[in-house]
Amino acid sequence: MPVADLGLDLGEVQRIVLTALAEDLGDPPRDVTSESTIPAAQTDTAELVARADGVVAGLLVAAEVFAATSAGTATFDARVSDGDRVRRGDVLAVITGPTRALLTAERTALNLLCRMSGVATHTRRWADILDGTSATVLDTRKTTPGLRVLEKYAVRAGGGTNKRMGLYDVAMIKDNHKLAAGSITAAYELVRVTFPDVTVQVEVTTLAEAEEAVAAGADFLLCDNMTPELLAEVVRAVGDRVELEATGNLTLETAAAYAATGVDYLSVGGLTHSSPILDIALDLRGR
Repeated sequence: MPVADLGLDLGEVQRIVLTALAEDLGDPPRDVTSESTIPAAQTDTAELVARADGVVAGLLVAAEVFAATSAGTATFDARVSDGDRVRRGDVLAVITGPTRALLTAERTALNLLCRMSGVATHTRRWADILDGTSATVLDTRKTTPGLRVLEKYAVRAGGGTNKRMGLYDVAMIKDNHKLAAGSITAAYELVRVTFPDVTVQVEVTTLAEAEEAVAAGADFLLCDNMTPELLAEVVRAVGDRVELEATGNLTLETAAAYAATGVDYLSVGGLTHSSPILDIALDLRGR
């Protein structure tokens, strides 16, 4: 399946891959160990193998790494799909090509694949807890610089949803904006005049702020650091007029209680800033 079919921009993927490879190979680019120990004409087959249970994301990103180091000559046979649950020992993909190219690609491919699969695995834990409720888990902008497009894709692969991609596509009025503008209403009106077509989200911490934001015309409220009890009040008061998101200090242990309020989304920065990797290895097959 082409990378574009997975909701990834191929040009962005290739830019990230080439940047990551350049970091590893230096200038001029070289892999001094592989070039010293492996004949240029040698070919081999390697397997990407899960070393832990989890959810896969980024296989076709990894494929782009092998394509880059082999000048497109390596074959990449994915045995599972992004979003699939895998078990320790499962073969995720089989790659055949120049041995130097396989080993030169190894760390960069694994860095991206393990990171993305870790995000997907963490997201799936949240999605499983929220299954059967009206709530969906969302990511945030707390991403690794340069990897946002991949990490947000991994959230989708794990069963979550992306909120805004950056500062450019959705207006989010937070505490500092309210203070700078003078009030929620003033901040909302300034955004609406400047960018009349963008969705406007407003961070609120009290029922009064929620009611003010809705009266001003907000499309979406971020209910920050509210207790489930207060959040339930907000849902009852304005939930039929705007989408509502719980955010701030949420945990897997408290997720069900927040979902039970009827809120639409739970926003979890930890999906992208604190997910451990999923351990995956590249093993050459015996000759």
